Amino acid sequence: MEKAEKIKILQDLIQIKSVNGNEIEISEYLSKLLKKHGIDSKIFPFDDGRANLIAELGTGESDQVLALEGHQDTVAVAHPENWKRDPFKGEIVGDKIYGRGAADMKSGLASEVIALCELADKGQVPNGKIRLIATSGEEFGAPGAYKIESKYIDDVDAMIVGEPSDGDVTYAHSGSLNYQITSTGKPAHSSTPDLGLNAITGLVKYIQAEPRLFDDLPVDPVLGKVQHSITVINGGEQVNIIPGSASLLGNVRPTPSFNNDNVIELIQTAVDKINDKTPYHLEFKLIHNFYPIETDKNNSFVQDAYQVTKKDYHNHDSELIVNNGATDASVYVQENDQMAVILLGPDKNNTSHQINEYTTLSSYLDTIDAYQDIANDFFAKK
Repeated sequence: MEKAEKIKILQDLIQIKSVNGNEIEISEYLSKLLKKHGIDSKIFPFDDGRANLIAELGTGESDQVLALEGHQDTVAVAHPENWKRDPFKGEIVGDKIYGRGAADMKSGLASEVIALCELADKGQVPNGKIRLIATSGEEFGAPGAYKIESKYIDDVDAMIVGEPSDGDVTYAHSGSLNYQITSTGKPAHSSTPDLGLNAITGLVKYIQAEPRLFDDLPVDPVLGKVQHSITVINGGEQVNIIPGSASLLGNVRPTPSFNNDNVIELIQTAVDKINDKTPYHLEFKLIHNFYPIETDKNNSFVQDAYQVTKKDYHNHDSELIVNNGATDASVYVQENDQMAVILLGPDKNNTSHQINEYTTLSSYLDTIDAYQDIANDFFAKK
């Protein structure tokens, strides 16, 4: 495939608005592209305008499966008037291509699809299977990942998630747990507060306790401390009414050393203690539950991928890294915790989710080569 066509494909994807929805248009575009190169795919619609896509390349003579995974959605465009370039145009300036999803992660997804197409064109069809998994909604609850049938995950030996990584190989990342605490009180006129029970005051009991909950937790040798934050607070209806309800949202980044189940138990115990010792009633609700990923740094797939990146990325000295993000793979490891997982994708340069998001064309093109070389190495050793 010519360089110009590869760039045009990424531009096309950026120009398709898939902000937490409309991913089916991406799926249809990719399905047609794959078909042009002799690769069958299947689209799985699940909500209005939403869909997953799965495609496979390989003879199936071997039972080895390598998955290339990516999401088709993007986050919203905040303050479009502050963008220097149209977020849905894919404008190119020098080595940079701008737009929402340019980094996170339409460049990674395009790289995966093009790598599959080029392998097919060159006749480098593995005796196992390379499985492309493209999902919807990763940026907001991962509904697409949860709808991937287990048969597409159970047999996977290794997975590359094409999230932007600046060409570094990420072998571990934290989980992400979102929760809500609701405080129920009793409304009353503010002139007679003793007749009510201020739900905000009840909520403050948890806010004051929350930092101490995480003080003495085990530190993971790879991912470090469990990160935690209270990020949203809502309460009250009117200035002269004692609030009968208040709530907060919090986010925790679990690690294998203190996992999601441990976090849930910790928060629930704190809520129960407040309920037992005060007149307030708090309720804990789990909203979103992504598990941490950790593949041994010395795993052969991790090391082989690392050697490829050191060769294929021309403008970057690749490293083995970890991060505190979370991905669709956090869902898949609940089904298959034996597969090796890495994150590897083009440049993000700290612009993911940001105004004037971009990636570099050089890293995008290098990523296409890296995916093919990793795949060829993977099946050559099996």
